[in-house]
Amino acid sequence: MRTRRPAAARLRLAALAGAVTAGCVLSACSPSVSDTSGTTTPSTSASQASSSSTTTAAATNVYEHDGAGMLSPEAAKAKPLVYVPNTMANTVQVIDPRTYKVIRRFSTGREPQHVVPSWDLKTLWVNDDLGNDLIPIDPLTGKQGKAVPVDDPYNLYFTPNGKHALVMAERLRRIDVRDPQTMKLQRSLPVPCHGVNHADFSADESFFVASCEFSGKLLVIDAEARKVRKVIDLNKVKTPGATSPRQAMNMPGSPKQGLMPGASAMPQDVRLTPDGRWFLVADMLRNGVWVIDAKTQKISRFIHTAMGAHGIYPSRDAKRLFVSNRDAGSITVLDSSTLAKVALWKIPGGGSPDMGGVTAMGDELWLAGRYDHVVYVFDTTTGKVTHTIKVDSGPHGLCVWPQPGRFSLGHTGNMR
Repeated sequence: MRTRRPAAARLRLAALAGAVTAGCVLSACSPSVSDTSGTTTPSTSASQASSSSTTTAAATNVYEHDGAGMLSPEAAKAKPLVYVPNTMANTVQVIDPRTYKVIRRFSTGREPQHVVPSWDLKTLWVNDDLGNDLIPIDPLTGKQGKAVPVDDPYNLYFTPNGKHALVMAERLRRIDVRDPQTMKLQRSLPVPCHGVNHADFSADESFFVASCEFSGKLLVIDAEARKVRKVIDLNKVKTPGATSPRQAMNMPGSPKQGLMPGASAMPQDVRLTPDGRWFLVADMLRNGVWVIDAKTQKISRFIHTAMGAHGIYPSRDAKRLFVSNRDAGSITVLDSSTLAKVALWKIPGGGSPDMGGVTAMGDELWLAGRYDHVVYVFDTTTGKVTHTIKVDSGPHGLCVWPQPGRFSLGHTGNMR
């Protein structure tokens, strides 16, 4: 189904196109918890990474460089496109965001999971998980290059200084530290859990929190991925509105069938709040978001959203956080300061919103419809689904590109 874009949104898109053409870049422009309601640094942005290290947990907005239209010089060169990896079809489809039409498709290996912007914003990497390789895409043309052999690249992140790529080798139970340019293996960090896959960094960029989907645990790891500092066990805490592990195991075709014995939580996406105080962790089994104190790395509380909470995305003004509820077919909108629930956007007729990203101007949220062979486009002002675009089977970690920010920490656009 495809509907015509509102006039105001068309004007915003035109403004973005004009900004890119004109070179508008960053420099210019326990107890129960209750519901609260290769070691060379890429040269292009070395000074940016250095300045970012001054950010502290007291920062008013860790996403201050990710505002609407604040494209870096490198990102401003990119051709505006949306890349959709299809895990079941073993393809990547490319969508023109101006026409909302698929303009090309290319084949991958087995189970491409995410499309990830590199730290220096010069490459988009297709995480060809069971194909055991990373496929580079040139963001200037939207065309793919020669695959690079890499073991089990379920997801991909980068250290804040840009010196290392962090491959979340989920089935191998390790994080592989690689050269961010060549992807040559530097070392591996074994992890004490199953299903390590999503992560985000602290405000001072000294450590990151990673989720272990099948063990119901979180890992606190130093920024260089040399040591697991702490394990946070979510299974010990009761939360409202949870799906029982037994019920989850009986869901046909669901990844919930991969739960380990004793696991009652299923953490997914991890994102830091704009003020740097909290790590938010979407939980697909508990059906909501964990709030983790960034200073103490302890569980603070839990916010029930809806069934299958999966992805978390900040708005361009950093005032709201969008939580995709994959099994409920909805988006819960949180106030980023208070974490209060301020809106619930429902997909007409239901759906399976998963991973994606917010457009450069912030007027749209694009999400893959994991089990519905579609991509959803939400108007971030009204919450309405303005477009439903048919794609191949199993769309997952789609990437909207370009996005604002000085550098990429990975995933589908964790920008700083």
